[in-house]
Amino acid sequence: QYWRNVADEDVLKCIRMLTFLPIEQIRDMEKWEGSQLNRAKEILAHELTALVHGEEEAGKAEASAKQLFMGQGSGNDLPTVQLTKDDFTEGSIDVLTLLVKAGLCSSKSDARRNVQQGGVTIENEKIMNIDYMLSEEDVANGILVRKGKKSFCRVIC
Repeated sequence: QYWRNVADEDVLKCIRMLTFLPIEQIRDMEKWEGSQLNRAKEILAHELTALVHGEEEAGKAEASAKQLFMGQGSGNDLPTVQLTKDDFTEGSIDVLTLLVKAGLCSSKSDARRNVQQGGVTIENEKIMNIDYMLSEEDVANGILVRKGKKSFCRVIC
């Protein structure tokens, strides 16, 4: 995801310096604008991930990113946090505790701030209530928890 967030004006420079793409292909990309630059960023991310982790892992990362960030599902290779029965009080867990246990927030006050500012979603539903509760059944099959645009994980019980 890091390479998908490169500034538009830097993406071709990064492709030139960090990948082994043919120079003709890069020259063709110099004409790209707008949403085509997003495709260039995808190419950059794929090429660098393949270089470091291999083609198979690059494919998995690309598929997960598309699923997560383009609304095509919830991703299979997401960071996952396993809650235990001890994490629940009388069969439920509050959103603030969930965010801390998931590692998305450093403290309950950080979690409270993120919820109040509208930066938390659970299963694509924005959570605005700091008293929001989830049951063990809600979490049993896994839920996607996001803080902001770039921090996310699957939480299961």
